[in-house]
Amino acid sequence: MLLRRLMAGLLVLGVLAVLAIPVSGQEKDKGKDKDKDKDKGKGDGEKVLLKWDFAKYKDKTFYQKMVTKTVQTMKVMNNDVNQTQNQTFYFSFTVKKVDNDKATIEQKIIGVAMDIEIGGSKINYDSTKDAQANNPLGDFFKALVDTTFTIELDTKKLEVTKMEGREPFIQKLVAANPQMKPLLEVILSQDALKEMAEPTFAVIDTKPVGKGDKWSRKTNLDMGPIGKYENKYNFTFEGPAEKGVYKIKVDTELNYKEPGDVAGQGGLPFKIKSAKLTSKNPLGEVLFSEAKGRLEKSTTKLTLSGDLNIEIGGQNTTVKLDQQQESTIETMDDNPLPKKK
Repeated sequence: MLLRRLMAGLLVLGVLAVLAIPVSGQEKDKGKDKDKDKDKGKGDGEKVLLKWDFAKYKDKTFYQKMVTKTVQTMKVMNNDVNQTQNQTFYFSFTVKKVDNDKATIEQKIIGVAMDIEIGGSKINYDSTKDAQANNPLGDFFKALVDTTFTIELDTKKLEVTKMEGREPFIQKLVAANPQMKPLLEVILSQDALKEMAEPTFAVIDTKPVGKGDKWSRKTNLDMGPIGKYENKYNFTFEGPAEKGVYKIKVDTELNYKEPGDVAGQGGLPFKIKSAKLTSKNPLGEVLFSEAKGRLEKSTTKLTLSGDLNIEIGGQNTTVKLDQQQESTIETMDDNPLPKKK
């Protein structure tokens, strides 16, 4: 029974992780190497200023497809538990207003697909299909679709200054799974939502850069009873990848800190007492289109491993975790959402 409760809790956290941990970085298509000399000189021997051209997209919509694959190997109470998650989110972004150094953007989750296997049990959901498999998390996944946020972005600093839509979002998720309300209220705080949205835009420097120039950004995501994620993204400008598109190398440093004593623990069936998790093997690049004035594609790979000491039902147990995660974001003009089958 204890193992079942723990696995259920870890599954919920894994599903939320794709929205909770900022994604930045990307892997370039190897087949595009032959085009890298087309813009020889610009961004190579001279400085180039990359910037989001929100004015170009005023009253227009562009789309993103985010695919995340997570493979976990866990040893819990002398049991080996393997978990694989394939998650696909489809987003639309509509630029509503551009005023000096501020842009107002409407972000909407237009589609969700999940393929999860944990301990031999499979859970599937795909909002693009009329027929859905009957599973306990189906309503929760369904509630994610059509969620809308309004983002106010400082276009000079590339910082999210305001995020609206939190309350309706939580209400939809709670309606689908009332038991999750305490947890959702804590981990989906206003600050957390802003931290989730910002890396979509903050993949470039705010000043002109030349080949070899470096800069970094830090994010701090406090998720209450789940713990804190301190991320540092180290960027290196590598110059032209192809005509009008520039490549940026990204190394990600992820530092996880256990939550300590958090009142109520957000309704989780367990409490994280301590943790030693180390990130390694970061691999990432960004492709940014100067011609389109936006992110072209972004992928990151990262390994997280270590031990967590967890209290469940008054008993302490150690969870040995090894996790590989790969995430890819692609931006496009046309809606990538498959038609329902």
